[in-house]
Amino acid sequence: MGDERYTIELKGRIDSSNAAEIEAAVMKQIEDNVGKNPVFDASDLIYISSAGLRILMKVKKRIGSELLINEVSPEIYEIFDATGFTSLFTVKKKFRTLSVDGCKVIGKGFCGTVYRLDEDTIVKKYESAEALSVIEEEKRLAKIAFVAGVPTAISFDIVKIDDCYGSVFELIKSKTFIDLIIDNPDDADATIKRYVDFLKEVHSIKMDQGVLPKAKDRFLARLDVISKYITPEVKDKLYMLISSIPDDYHFIHGDYQMKNVMLSNGEPILIDMDSICTGQPIFDLQGLFVTYVAFTEDDPENSMNFSGITTEMAHRIWNGVLKNYYAGKSDDELEQIESGIKVLSYVRFLQLITESEFLQSGELGKLRIKHATEHLTELVGKLDRII
Repeated sequence: MGDERYTIELKGRIDSSNAAEIEAAVMKQIEDNVGKNPVFDASDLIYISSAGLRILMKVKKRIGSELLINEVSPEIYEIFDATGFTSLFTVKKKFRTLSVDGCKVIGKGFCGTVYRLDEDTIVKKYESAEALSVIEEEKRLAKIAFVAGVPTAISFDIVKIDDCYGSVFELIKSKTFIDLIIDNPDDADATIKRYVDFLKEVHSIKMDQGVLPKAKDRFLARLDVISKYITPEVKDKLYMLISSIPDDYHFIHGDYQMKNVMLSNGEPILIDMDSICTGQPIFDLQGLFVTYVAFTEDDPENSMNFSGITTEMAHRIWNGVLKNYYAGKSDDELEQIESGIKVLSYVRFLQLITESEFLQSGELGKLRIKHATEHLTELVGKLDRII
């Protein structure tokens, strides 16, 4: 069986009176989808008897691989559990449904949108067709980070939102750091410093080797994605520069923009853990340059549309991050450090643009690709190392 999947629906009551008919229909679907993996949808299943369970056993024997049964009600789950089916199959309970109508949007990214449900809870709604696997992987990574001492929120529930899935988090009386900036712009410098201090705290956490992916490997892979937009010479130089970054196994969030850091009961907490990895601090700082500088270069309204702040404030955040993270460095040293950050930033930025049909379309997309390519060509021409 390949990785491609198709859905078989189980509906109503399945017992001795209709088991033969349902078995024939199920086997016909399997015959029509040779080479694919069936996934059973039990969202409309009311009852299943031993005759129905035998159908599932025959399917498992027929396909010779793991069988996944989704959207199982608590009552049906009890039947599966009592008969030992939960140890033979992957059985996933039905998710409770949730509405985000009228809820405040507190964050929006490439994978989904974060809504505030009430004072104590938020939900991240995923738009991807592969949302369930993405949510489960993010939960797994968040648990790894939490055990290692990273202050993070762990999802306590997976829910259905319309035709999408969402992940629910408890974050009592919380605000994002971008909310703090918007609410109190006069205190922006103090907020930025606290934000950077927390980033340094996060970067001080060392992970066991091999537990998380290496950020450096992710960036080397991105070179293949953007190779059609850069010359072979530029690609080779980028490969050399990124490869020469020393390995480091300290924690990296991967998308540490201010909307992904919450202040909950006075304590900073990370959300959106799907891109966590290990590496040098520069691998987090590049993402902040992308968010607060690169996206604004050809679209001055980007920061207001994405974060609710002006371009001026976005640049103030970036400059504050750089100076606070490298406090004590001279202007010349900061310029050298920022050049290295920019190399990674424009690799990431170009990859984001080129992998999104929406972002690369139109004149803005073409302009962004043109300028990112020009920046990379200029940077690799004058740098012999990133750090």
